[in-house]
Amino acid sequence: MQRCPEPELMNAPDQVIAYAEADFSSGDHSVIERLYELIDESPTTLSPGSLILDLGCGPGNISERLAARWPLSNVIGLDGAPSMINIATQRLTSLRPAFQNLNYKLVDLSHYSVDKMNQLKGASVIVSNSLLHHLHHPQKLWDCVKELAAPNAFMLHRDLRRPSHEREVDVLCDRYARQAPSVLQRDFRASLIAAFTPEEVREQLDLAGLSQFRVEAIGDRYLEVCGQWCP
Repeated sequence: MQRCPEPELMNAPDQVIAYAEADFSSGDHSVIERLYELIDESPTTLSPGSLILDLGCGPGNISERLAARWPLSNVIGLDGAPSMINIATQRLTSLRPAFQNLNYKLVDLSHYSVDKMNQLKGASVIVSNSLLHHLHHPQKLWDCVKELAAPNAFMLHRDLRRPSHEREVDVLCDRYARQAPSVLQRDFRASLIAAFTPEEVREQLDLAGLSQFRVEAIGDRYLEVCGQWCP
């Protein structure tokens, strides 16, 4: 099935509200646990003050979990949609003073300027969840990763993977989004069609000089890119 890109930013009011109110706890928890495994399996440890970046953070679901799991690290969530950052910041205000190690920044990775991102360089962990398929030029993500990562930084990027045919899209939508609000049903279908295959992501990584990262299919709808950055 041919890929059909969707809008890069989710900034419409109905989208922001729907995603902020939706329960993605199972998937979010899975991302955090996978990252914990990745770090635990490595001789490299996260020292106090380590920088953790959550790219395409949306309303902050995963950023909050990162800050809670690694309270001695500095977590920064980045998103290019002003409305998403506003929601994430409002939520963070209600969570203070419990989360002193979490902040958000409005950054559109599709139009980022390296010179303006110096304070984000040297990250020990870079995470993204459901970001890659939104990018019309996916190499932007991998270029950004190389610019921001410290040597031996941990990488975990999870996203949907594109089904091979329309019938599979119908099955997945019925299985996972049938009871969801209409805006989430619409976006889930569009995201499946906009997603990449593992083979396409491997080609992206090869082109970026990041072939050291592993690309794996996860379950019936996800793919995962993980590893450590060794420049």
